[in-house]
Amino acid sequence: MNLPVYRPVHLAREHGISTQAVRNYERDGMLPPAERTPSGYRSYTTVHVHALRAYLALIPAHGYATGGQVMHAANRGDVDAALLAIDRSHAQLLRDRETLDAVEAAVGSLTQPLAADPPDGPLLIGHLAHRLGLSPATLRKWERAGILAPERDPRTHQRHYTAGDIRDARLAHMLRRGGFPLEHITTVMRQVRSAGGPEPLAHSLGDWRRRLADRGRAMLIAAGKLADYLDVLDEARGHGNAREGSGA
Repeated sequence: MNLPVYRPVHLAREHGISTQAVRNYERDGMLPPAERTPSGYRSYTTVHVHALRAYLALIPAHGYATGGQVMHAANRGDVDAALLAIDRSHAQLLRDRETLDAVEAAVGSLTQPLAADPPDGPLLIGHLAHRLGLSPATLRKWERAGILAPERDPRTHQRHYTAGDIRDARLAHMLRRGGFPLEHITTVMRQVRSAGGPEPLAHSLGDWRRRLADRGRAMLIAAGKLADYLDVLDEARGHGNAREGSGA
């Protein structure tokens, strides 16, 4: 069976990318190695067409790193490894959704100031622990996990918890009571800090949810492209084995 032959420009034109990008994807193992004509030109087949479609669909769905892992595994015939990488990416999306749900549940209360917040400067660790009903050891553990980041007095090295630190500790306490693990809470706190606090974060939650939905939809598209590629790859390998078996 003679498969259609394509040049790099044919693959590039479909996706609006450069021919050099196509060659780079082959060089990096995202596409199977191409055959060469006697004059040295690359000859791509339907296998490469579907490989490029699959890889470019995997990027918005799973990112460059996971997309590369999937393609490398598929190209060497290790479908289990390819699917494992995808499963891990789906699990990460689920964790991100759970994180968003947790933030939405907690951020509303954090935007309301409490009368108990310190009016006259930061709290020491013992005072904050007492205020939250926790032990100082717990607050130190949260600090090691990246959940809290209090400043230190340059002379005494005591921790000073500002209103922002207290807000973070309140959020962490609520999430821990909800059963969330420390690494999950650390992710939430990064979101709070990168947004500039709970108030800006509250306004960005809708965008955050839309981004997760976009990733989920991209995963559906990528799944179809990857399934098509695996089918074409299996068919091409089957024909190759048949030719070898016939002594062709």
